[in-house]
Amino acid sequence: MSKITKNILTVLVILLILGLFFYPKLKTLFKPKDEKDKKEMSGGGKDGKGGKGGKTSVIVTVVQPKRLDDLVNTNGTILPNEEVELRSEISGRIVTLNIKEGDFVKRGTTLLHINDEDLQARLKKLGFNKKLAEDNEARQKKLLEKEAISQREYDIAVNSVNTISADIEDLTAQIQKMTLKAPFDGTIGFRFVSMGSYISPTTKIATLTNTNPAKIEFAVPAKYSSIVRVGGKMDFTVENSEQKFIGTVYAIDPKIDPITRTLQIRAIAPNPSHKLIPGSFARVELVLKSKGSAIMIPTEAVIPEQKGSKVFIVKNGKATPTKVQLGTRGERDVEVLSGLSTGDTLITTGIMQVKPDGEVEIREVIK
Repeated sequence: MSKITKNILTVLVILLILGLFFYPKLKTLFKPKDEKDKKEMSGGGKDGKGGKGGKTSVIVTVVQPKRLDDLVNTNGTILPNEEVELRSEISGRIVTLNIKEGDFVKRGTTLLHINDEDLQARLKKLGFNKKLAEDNEARQKKLLEKEAISQREYDIAVNSVNTISADIEDLTAQIQKMTLKAPFDGTIGFRFVSMGSYISPTTKIATLTNTNPAKIEFAVPAKYSSIVRVGGKMDFTVENSEQKFIGTVYAIDPKIDPITRTLQIRAIAPNPSHKLIPGSFARVELVLKSKGSAIMIPTEAVIPEQKGSKVFIVKNGKATPTKVQLGTRGERDVEVLSGLSTGDTLITTGIMQVKPDGEVEIREVIK
C-alpha cells in the first residue's frame, strides 16, 4: 500500500469519528421548527414531570397544628413485672407434681408436695402429749387452789403445755414448707424436675414469670438527669412490630453510672395481650417536656437560603414562595415558628421544578 493511500485512509477515519461525535448536535440544530414547537407546547421537560398546559405537577399537604414534645431517643430492654426461680425450702422426695410448662397459674396454686409422712407422725404424737399435759395442768390447778401443791409445781405443768404447743407450731411450719405454692399470678417456664425426684433448696424446679404489666429498662445521657421525672410518659416499639406502646416512668436510679455517664430509668406499661416479651429490644422515645401544639412540616419542603429558609405554598393555582422561621427539628419534620398558618397548602414534593408564581397542578394531597 502506497504512502498516499495510507494518508487518505487516515483522513477518512478521522472524518468518520468526528461525524459520529457531532451528529446528535447537528440533528438538533437542523430539526424542523414545527417539531420543536410541538415538543415545547406539550409541556414536557427532559424528566417528563411537567403538568398539563405547562403546569408543574406537585404533591402538597395541608398545614395543621400537631403536638410537639422535647424527646430523647434511646434503646431499652423489656423486663417482666415479676420473675422467680421456684425452689423448695426443704429437702425431700416429690410425691405430688402439678407443674405444666407454659401454664398460667394463680397465686396460691399448689405446684408440688414433698413426702411428709414422718412429720405428720411426729405431729400426731405431739398432739397426744399436749392432751396429756393439758389434763395434768388442769389437775395441778385444782390442787393449787386447795393449797395442796406449791406454785412452782403448777408452773412446771403450765410450761409443759406451752412447750408442747411451741413444738407443734414449729412442726406445722415445717410441714407447710413441704408444699410449694405459686407466690404470684404468672406463667410457668421450663420444668427441671420430675415426679419422684429428690430435691434440696439448691435444686431449680422451674421459673414463674408475670408479664402484665411489663417493665422497660433504659438509660439516658446524664445531662437529662435534672429533667426526667417519675410519672413522665414514654413511647416505645419492639422488634418485628410497628405498634407503638405507651409507658410511664416509675423509678429512676439515684446515681449516674460513672462508666457510661448515663442515668438508668425504669418504666411500666400495660401488657394484657402479652405482646411485650421479656428480653425484647425496645426503641424508646422519652418525653422530656411538652410544648403543646405547633406547626410541623416535612424537612424536604424547606429550601435553605443565605438569609434563612423558605417554602412554597399554593395560592390561586400558583407556587408562592414564603419565608419561614424554623424551631425544633425532628427526624423527619421541623417546627415552623412563623411564616405559615393553619390551612395553608404546602408543596412537599416537586419544589425543585416550581418557579416563583409559576402555575402548578396538584397531583396528590398527603395527610
